[in-house]
Amino acid sequence: MNRILATSLAALLCAPAAYAQGFDVTVLGATGGIQDGNLSAFMIAPKGDPRAVTCDAGALVAGLIAADAQGSLDGITPPEGSDFTRIGHTLTEVIQGYLISHAHLDHIAGLIAASPDDSAKPIYGLASVHDDIRDTYFNWKAWPNFGTSGVEPHLGKYPATVLTPAEQTKVEGTGMLVTAFPLLHSGVESTAFLLEHGGDALLCLGDTGPDSVNGSGALAALWQAVAPLATNGALKGVIIESSYTSERPDDLLFGHLTPRHILAELGQLAALAGEDTLKDMPVIISHVKYSLKTGASPQQQVLDELQSMDTLGLRFIMPQQGALLALGAQ
Repeated sequence: MNRILATSLAALLCAPAAYAQGFDVTVLGATGGIQDGNLSAFMIAPKGDPRAVTCDAGALVAGLIAADAQGSLDGITPPEGSDFTRIGHTLTEVIQGYLISHAHLDHIAGLIAASPDDSAKPIYGLASVHDDIRDTYFNWKAWPNFGTSGVEPHLGKYPATVLTPAEQTKVEGTGMLVTAFPLLHSGVESTAFLLEHGGDALLCLGDTGPDSVNGSGALAALWQAVAPLATNGALKGVIIESSYTSERPDDLLFGHLTPRHILAELGQLAALAGEDTLKDMPVIISHVKYSLKTGASPQQQVLDELQSMDTLGLRFIMPQQGALLALGAQ
C-alpha cells in the first residue's frame, strides 16, 4: 500500500547541504505485535551511498529476503568473487550498525537470530538499552553473549556504542551522524534517533506514548530540538509508530500512539517550526499491530484515520515489508 557512489568518498562525506539527496529507507519489518518475521526494522542509507544502519532490528534476514524478492536490493551488488548472496552481502557488509530504540523483543529479534552469521559491527543505543540487551539476551542463558560486557565469555561481535542524549555521534562506516533523544514507553526508556547527512535529516522514533497521557514531556523536547530542521527544509521524513486505531482508550495504550495522538504531536512540531513547514513531508507509520480478526486491516484503518484528520498536509506512507522508499530525493 505504498504511496509512493558519489564519485569519491571524500566528496561524499564533505558534500554541502545543496547537494544532499535525502535517504533510501528499506522496510525490513513493518508491523508491531505478533507478526513474527515482520517486526519493526528500517534499513536507512543516504541516497547514492549504500552504507546503511538500521533503526531497530525486529526483522533482519526475513526483511532482506522480502526486499530482494521485490527488487529493493537491486542497487546492491556483491563484489566479484564474493561467497555471499546479495542478502548475505547486505547483512554483513552494507549494514554498518544497529540503532536500537529499546530492548523489547519485537525490536531486536532479527538481530538476535542473525547474530551467529552476522559480521562484527556496533550497536548504538542509550545506556539503559545496552544494559537491557546485555542482561536480558546476551547472558548465555537466553543467547550467547555477542557483546563486550556482562557474563563471560564475551564474543565481542557487537560492541556497545553508548549514545548520550542530545549529543551527535558518528555512525561508523557511514557518512551519517546520529543523535538520540529519550522517549518513554510503558515504563521503559525508548529512543528517537535523528540521522543527519549532508544537510538532510531523518527522524526515526521507537515506541512511545503521547505526552498528554504519560506526562513525560519527552516528545515536546524532541519537537523543540527538531523544529529548526523542519523550518529550513532539512527534515526529509519521520518514521513514527501507531500501534492502534484512535478508538483505543488512553488507559490501554501501554506506551503507544494512535492516529489522533500522532496528529496532535506533529501539530506541536508544526507550531514550533512554522505554518506549512510540514506540508508534503513523508511520515512513515510503523508498528501497526497485526490483527487476527476479520474486517478491514488495522493498517488501512490507521491510514484512513490519519488522512481524514490531517490538517497539516502530511504525506502518510503505510509501509509494506520489502519496500524501498526514497525520501527527499532530488
